[in-house]
Amino acid sequence: MTHPIHDSRYSWLRLLITLAIATVVNVGMWAVVVVMPAIEADFGAGRAAASMPYTLTMIGFAFGNMWLGKLVDHMGVTKALIGAALLSALSYLLATLAPNIALLSIAHLLLGLGTSIGFGPLIADISHWFMRRRGIAVALVASGNYLSGAIWPTLLSGILQREGWQQVYLSLAVITLVAVIPLSLLLRRQVPVEAHSTAAAAAQIKSQSVGLSPRALQYILGLAGIGCCVAMSMPQVHIVSYCIGLGYGPAVGAEMLSLMLLGGVVSRVISGLVADQLGGLSTLLIGSILQCIALFLFLPYDGMVSLYVVSMMFGLAQGGIVPSYALVVREYMPPQEAGARVGFVMMMTILGMALGGWMSGWIYDLTGNYQLAFINGILWNGVNIAILLLLMKRSTPRGRAALV
Repeated sequence: MTHPIHDSRYSWLRLLITLAIATVVNVGMWAVVVVMPAIEADFGAGRAAASMPYTLTMIGFAFGNMWLGKLVDHMGVTKALIGAALLSALSYLLATLAPNIALLSIAHLLLGLGTSIGFGPLIADISHWFMRRRGIAVALVASGNYLSGAIWPTLLSGILQREGWQQVYLSLAVITLVAVIPLSLLLRRQVPVEAHSTAAAAAQIKSQSVGLSPRALQYILGLAGIGCCVAMSMPQVHIVSYCIGLGYGPAVGAEMLSLMLLGGVVSRVISGLVADQLGGLSTLLIGSILQCIALFLFLPYDGMVSLYVVSMMFGLAQGGIVPSYALVVREYMPPQEAGARVGFVMMMTILGMALGGWMSGWIYDLTGNYQLAFINGILWNGVNIAILLLLMKRSTPRGRAALV
């Protein structure tokens, strides 16, 4: 069941505009990583204190996905984007004026909130405009996060070296306002009521097939999201430290992280194409299984060449997982609640990344190596796979009958 607006020429134009916005607005996630050494030097702070702005950025990013997702449901994406752009620009300005790490961290909490509009809320919005090609549309918008991480650090490094981190942030404040607000005005068109009705009918059929209320499914997906992202965070957060511990140095670790991000972009596109054929739930399960296999490969292979290969494999495995959660939400839940429900599940995945990054460091401190941290990730990945298998079983008539 489709509406003429779905997968139309306008839908693809809107997708391109949305991807451009996501690539700009998501820079808030990566800017703090670029300037962290300069902040550490300027404030005379330790490594832990200098990391607090990043931590609070991610906390703001996590909760902003849910809160701004609700705002998109009620006010539309254009107003939410304008508000988020203004908040991000103000946050950049406040950061440059902060006299200490504590106030700088608070500014980054607000920056995380503003930046979050570029992930879950934009994914939810673009999902309304596609039915047959929703998988690739969601995957491309989700790739804006990785593209931002690949493009902006290189562009900002010159400004950082010449003029300092404050000028980097002032430049980003201007770029965000000049780019995001005009582009957001191009997204004022609303989804026709008939298109929402068509999507709602399709979602109701899918929801009945799994035998769970939208709220129950949302919470179950959130738990699965924590499991997969605790596992995902181990290589992504600690690969540089892991390479230093093995004697390969930080540059090698940074190259492996870049390979993961590059593989993640490719994975998101491929997963989107697969999802258009198999559906979000099956694609999510495939990605989770592949991620678990890639995590296993980190255990026996720690040579430099081997780690380059495994890092690329890990990126190719995991990149499509998080967007697949959004697809499952859109396939099984009412379209009028897409922003809030996609935002909630995205929030849980981000909190899983934060929890997993901390847990892996804690395990390393206890054991002196990362072997048990990889095993911990594999176990959490197993929980994620078990939940998805249960949902797959419930989605079949025979499976529902057996579980009643």
